[in-house]
Amino acid sequence: MTPEIIAPFFSENAVKVLEKRYLRKNDEGQVEETPSELLWRVATSVAEAEEKWGGAPSSHAVAFYEIMARLLFLPNSPTLMNAGSKLGQLSACFVLPVGDSMDEIFDTLKATALVHKSGGGTGFNFSKIRPAGDRVRSTSGVASGPISFMELFNDATEVVKQGGMRRGANMGILEVSHPDIFEFIKAKTTRGRLTNFNISVGVSDAFMQTVKDNGEWELKNPRTGEVSCVVRAAELFDLLVESAWASGDPGLVFLDRINAGNPTPHVGRIDSTNPCGEQPLLPYESCNLGSLNLVRFLNSDGNFDWDKLGKVVELAVRFLDDVIEMNHYPLPAIAERTRENRKIGLGIMGWAEVLFEKGLPYGSRESIALAEEVMSFVQSRGHAASETLAEERGCFPSWKGSVWEKQGRPMRNATVTTIAPTGTLSILADCSSGIEPVYALAYRRKAFETDTLTVVNEILLKRIEERGMMRPGVLEAICESGSLEGVDVSEDIRKVFLTSHEIPFEAHVRMQAAFQRFTDNAVSKTINLPNEADREDVRRAFWLSYESGCKGITVYRDRCKDSQILYSGSQEKAGNEEKEGPTRPRRRPSLLQGTTVKIMTGFGNLYLTVNEMDSRPFEVFATLGKSGKDTQAHTEALGRLISLALRSGVPVEEVVSQLKGIGGSQPVWEADGIILSLPDAIARGLERAGGFKVDSKAAEMCPSCGSPLIHSEGCIRCKSCDFSKCD
Repeated sequence: MTPEIIAPFFSENAVKVLEKRYLRKNDEGQVEETPSELLWRVATSVAEAEEKWGGAPSSHAVAFYEIMARLLFLPNSPTLMNAGSKLGQLSACFVLPVGDSMDEIFDTLKATALVHKSGGGTGFNFSKIRPAGDRVRSTSGVASGPISFMELFNDATEVVKQGGMRRGANMGILEVSHPDIFEFIKAKTTRGRLTNFNISVGVSDAFMQTVKDNGEWELKNPRTGEVSCVVRAAELFDLLVESAWASGDPGLVFLDRINAGNPTPHVGRIDSTNPCGEQPLLPYESCNLGSLNLVRFLNSDGNFDWDKLGKVVELAVRFLDDVIEMNHYPLPAIAERTRENRKIGLGIMGWAEVLFEKGLPYGSRESIALAEEVMSFVQSRGHAASETLAEERGCFPSWKGSVWEKQGRPMRNATVTTIAPTGTLSILADCSSGIEPVYALAYRRKAFETDTLTVVNEILLKRIEERGMMRPGVLEAICESGSLEGVDVSEDIRKVFLTSHEIPFEAHVRMQAAFQRFTDNAVSKTINLPNEADREDVRRAFWLSYESGCKGITVYRDRCKDSQILYSGSQEKAGNEEKEGPTRPRRRPSLLQGTTVKIMTGFGNLYLTVNEMDSRPFEVFATLGKSGKDTQAHTEALGRLISLALRSGVPVEEVVSQLKGIGGSQPVWEADGIILSLPDAIARGLERAGGFKVDSKAAEMCPSCGSPLIHSEGCIRCKSCDFSKCD
């Protein structure tokens, strides 16, 4: 039972998200926990750690509850989901080592499955794996290379869902000196490849200098240390730019800069990060994160209540340190390394609303100065809180030999601050994600099973009403475009209420750099570019991020993937296609010839007959052996709809692209890979019958609610519901 204290401030939409994903359910799937009870469960479970040092769990539980209920602070999703449960895994971020032997690789694959099952995301550096074509002495064969093993990890991720809700997310890093670096850079320009990975190139200072000097760069075999070949560094950098411009991947991770800020260099070198890049970690290290909702610390005059913010920072640091103690880790090695360094990551969200309230354009000189002021305050008070905990509880075990020991400063935690993605948390807190600008000033939100609402930014509405600008057609225009483009409002409002793609990339990067200057770990952010941005813009963004002190960068050019379907406001954007009249399916002739293929599925064998007309697929018949009536009905319905599409002129490749990669509850392994679901099986059958192969599209519509997905904070996420591929 919760104590007689405040009710949570959750919005109606936040409660829907909680009911779907966080609140406990009985065996029939019925919710049996209220939002208040959830927060009290988390608060009391985490506060139990206080007993170890003679503290009062009950009083700290109340304090923890109140900062969450008032939406001043929220911990990462695994803590909200699992605190006080049998699973009890509370961390979001993990890094696992990848060796060069089969034993090491498959040990890591098993560890990855366990981490994903527990609700965490994983990061890897695949640079120790010998390149494709290299010698394998034990078998007298040749190596398949790191990218092939990444595909194995990617397929395994498809199978293991986190609590039955979503798949885990991965970060794959390959260092710029690896002989397979060219293939790695191009890997995600092929649709549907490595869909469960964010990928980044591990870049060194030496490489960046060689690019600048237009010099030659050595690619070295990690097994032997020998030079495999020499390439022009500028050519390699050009390929990085081209691939990022074309697909949004790969990002860059500046490994030398990360290790320059490594607080425990005596423990090991950091060579990887978590899936969104904001948490550099040692092998087998994990980190638990939490975020402050900055807009909740603004007074009615628009200024920060610094005293209130400082007190919540102190409580949040205590909370996150307690989480380390109460956590049930998926592997003993992770428990040992995490407790050795006790890293935590306190960050912020709601930054876009803060700038709206204060009337500051995103990326302006004043907004950059405010970012530095806010984050330096959070970091300073966070470090002080960790120092106080060190006096109460002792320093983190690897403190001796650390950077903190050299400074003569006792610390409970090796790191304290991180700017993390807050996709779902920001929905719960009813604010913008992390330090990102808003994607749109109006967007669709699923309200009921069949209804959607169009939500307009409340601060914008308030400003328009205050200025007497609520004229006929204004709201409709905002809802139509999602921005103020072409809307009849004053210029000062137009300059402040900018959306992500209206902000120059330089402003995005400088904002990231400003927060990075006062963040122990790193900053999760996407540098969003408009569709018309050219390759030179990507190149300049890469260099600006490196020269301004960022630890990494991810860019995403709007609609760079031809499968992307993003729209702002209430209307779907259909691009520049001309409207066509109704399409009528062609009549079926009395005689057609075709091919029948058999595919194994989780519901029995699927027999797919594909008939052709004019050497192209014209219709399909799908039958399941030994299946239930409902499943067979669904399969037959899919076949009929596909036939209707094919007879209406839809290319079979487009049909396959829509179906391939759809996940299901009963995936199975077949001879040439994993079959995820019945739709996936039909797509594979169409490919086999037609003798072609189509790479599945990276789905850009939310699989949870059908709303458009956006690229934000280095991840793909939905602004209408709780779906995220990363957090």
